[in-house]
Amino acid sequence: MSLKKLRVSIDSIDSKILKLLNERAKVTLRVGSVKSKRNASIYVPERESEVYKRLADSNKGPLSNAALKAIYREVMSSALGLERPIKIAYLGPDFTFTHLASMKKFGSSVKYSGCSTITSVFDDVEKGRADYGVVPIENSVEGAVNHTLDMFIDSDLKVCSEIYLEISHSLLSGESDIKKIKKVYSKDQVFGQCRLWLEEHLPGVALVEAASTARAAEIASKEKGAACIASELAASKYCLKDLYDSIEDNAHNVTRFLVIGRTEAKQTRRDKTSVMFSLKDRVGALHDILMPFKRYKINLTKIESRPSKVKAWKYYFFIDMEGHHLDKKIRGALSILKKNTTYLKILGSYPAAEVI
Repeated sequence: MSLKKLRVSIDSIDSKILKLLNERAKVTLRVGSVKSKRNASIYVPERESEVYKRLADSNKGPLSNAALKAIYREVMSSALGLERPIKIAYLGPDFTFTHLASMKKFGSSVKYSGCSTITSVFDDVEKGRADYGVVPIENSVEGAVNHTLDMFIDSDLKVCSEIYLEISHSLLSGESDIKKIKKVYSKDQVFGQCRLWLEEHLPGVALVEAASTARAAEIASKEKGAACIASELAASKYCLKDLYDSIEDNAHNVTRFLVIGRTEAKQTRRDKTSVMFSLKDRVGALHDILMPFKRYKINLTKIESRPSKVKAWKYYFFIDMEGHHLDKKIRGALSILKKNTTYLKILGSYPAAEVI
């Protein structure tokens, strides 16, 4: 078949796809109307997970599941916008990795609001200025983001979804020659992820902490002899030269983000639950609270501790586990856990994302 005929065939298929997309949009508007009458949440994490899984299970190629998910991310993003415009607060400004993670989750058809601090993200969602928030929780190299953990101590918001984003850092500057760089701006965690590269290529150069990688790029764009470590997208935003790509020490550098909101996701076939608790002060207390999880054969995927900041040597513990808190075995383990703690809070159960 000639190239011209093949293109005619593609045009015909595109017309059918367009018609079906608009049919889907009409049904979406009806869904939004029903949700509005019931005062139901517009974003439904378990439904999102179900759609992606069904498509992946039915996919026979040649499109990869990753490509299919990217396409449907925008289809579902436009659906959210049709049902009711929603706003996503994230740790900003534009082109931070949290911004990129937010767009990976919600697509381009929702409104985004960059916040200067993690506290501000929580505050915007709690006060209704945003429907959902996206915050970093841990990095595969540097570990937990303590500020986010601390915010959950007093906040009533729920974790309703999670995002994994592969992180790649670039050295950006207005200078063309790395020898002219006297100062590098970025976040403290980013410096930690690029420590070996910086020691080898920029020994003795001052490392200056900024509030975000995007803020670092903005500063570097205005200062002679300065550079920053940020995403490639920040280079075009702030008219900087991309001197070196992928300067992170660990090639498999992944950050996990949480979506926070006022409602919780329902059960799916593959969930995760996050809880926090404090312990009674006695010998073997931590050992004892972990035993119920072994008894019920529950896999713990994360455990962290944070000082309470109220009483010296009193700690809060954070645990992630496989399963939904409404699952029978999770309920059993948590009921035993509650008897052995002075405080227990379920931060949320949500569909588990695929680990990169």
